[in-house]
Amino acid sequence: MSRPLHIESSRAGIGLRTPHYRAMLDNPPPVSFLEVHSENFFGDGGQPLRYLDRFREDYPVSTHGVGLSLGSADTLDPEHLRRLKRLVDRIEPTLVSEHLCWVGVNGRFLNDLLPIPYTEEALEHVIGQVGRVQDFLGRQIMVENVSSYLQFVDSSIPEWEFVREVAERAGCRILLDVNNIYVNSVNHGFDAHAYLDAIEPGSVGEIHLAGFQDTGEVLIDTHGSSVCEAVWKLYERAIKRLGPIPTLIEWDTDIPALEVLLDEAAKADRILAASECARHAA
Repeated sequence: MSRPLHIESSRAGIGLRTPHYRAMLDNPPPVSFLEVHSENFFGDGGQPLRYLDRFREDYPVSTHGVGLSLGSADTLDPEHLRRLKRLVDRIEPTLVSEHLCWVGVNGRFLNDLLPIPYTEEALEHVIGQVGRVQDFLGRQIMVENVSSYLQFVDSSIPEWEFVREVAERAGCRILLDVNNIYVNSVNHGFDAHAYLDAIEPGSVGEIHLAGFQDTGEVLIDTHGSSVCEAVWKLYERAIKRLGPIPTLIEWDTDIPALEVLLDEAAKADRILAASECARHAA
């Protein structure tokens, strides 16, 4: 296996999804990188890994996990960690990330990314969990801020401060999901710009953009539609503050034709390019 390829921060990437495999092999798109959900490639072999090995020859790869459950009171699952390390060692991804959430407790798992109470106790616990993961993998990871639809009455730390503190004290980086910031700002009534202003430049290793569903009562992070205009505006502000960051278009439900995904990536490309021009002109 060759060494990991370099991600061009001036161009966006897309999630690698099964319906697009053939089209991408026939006509490789000009994207900066591909991202995969780690757990989809935990098998001992078979077609998924063969495809990933093939795409890995031409594109940098980012692995994005959904099952480590960093915020759970349970100890980290050693088998899950072992499989993740095997995958990471095999494909040598440029970036490795996991959600800052919990997905189960007492051996019971839920099909959702559940929010953490933002308390000092939870902060210390998550910092320790991230440290153990990084020690086991032998590399730095990123943690992603998640969308949420409720708040804990015991929370005493603003979400943005919690995320910032985890990165600073655990020695990891942040996968900043701009869509999730917007969703939570609407659901919980905070200023999305204040969230961005609290994030340290240099601490963000990747940005996610996606679509949501407005139920009339709450915004649901579905990853099943185009990025909305308000999120594009927030992304522009994030790039202006943080600089060009590897950016991924997520689309996981109601997956459209590859061309639709590439059109979304091209919008991010234009924002990245404009930011780069502004920096050179300054």
